[in-house]
Amino acid sequence: MIYGKRIRLRAIEREDLPAFVEWLNDPEVIAGLVFHVPMSLEDEGKWFEGLSNRPAEERPLCIEVKTGEGWHMIGDMGLHNIEWTQRAAEMGIMIGDKSYWNQGYGTEAMTLLLKYGFETLNLNRMYLRVYETNLRAIRAYEKAGFVHEGRLRQALYADGKYHDALVMSVLRSEWDARKTK
Repeated sequence: MIYGKRIRLRAIEREDLPAFVEWLNDPEVIAGLVFHVPMSLEDEGKWFEGLSNRPAEERPLCIEVKTGEGWHMIGDMGLHNIEWTQRAAEMGIMIGDKSYWNQGYGTEAMTLLLKYGFETLNLNRMYLRVYETNLRAIRAYEKAGFVHEGRLRQALYADGKYHDALVMSVLRSEWDARKTK
């Protein structure tokens, strides 16, 4: 497990799947995701079975928050499209439990995954794509140190119109400079 101040990241277990199905069928939760079709528990079970075929570094992790009773799962995140020659990886996150939105957990989770990517996996560049309409996520990424890098024009179709996607990244040198402050 990977521990932060208020959260920890751990492997996904089969018992987590009903929560994922609930979140992935919530229009508010998936508004910022690429995913837009109804999800069944059977579909999610097939996805879970396929995780063992992925490289260990590209398996998603549960985000859990410390509570009085122990740990409570609020979402997931992970690295994908790792390019080992370039030392780069794409990141993704979903805070599915809406009662934990706007409390800094997304920023903390992204910071924890950046630390893991730079300091454990020795990556040099970590990046993500975020829809211009997802202002809450953009703020969280900026707080975690992400820099606006580019714009993918009309990359999302939602609510009857096209929207841009922003590309944001953090370089290892930026991470190191931020740590020393």
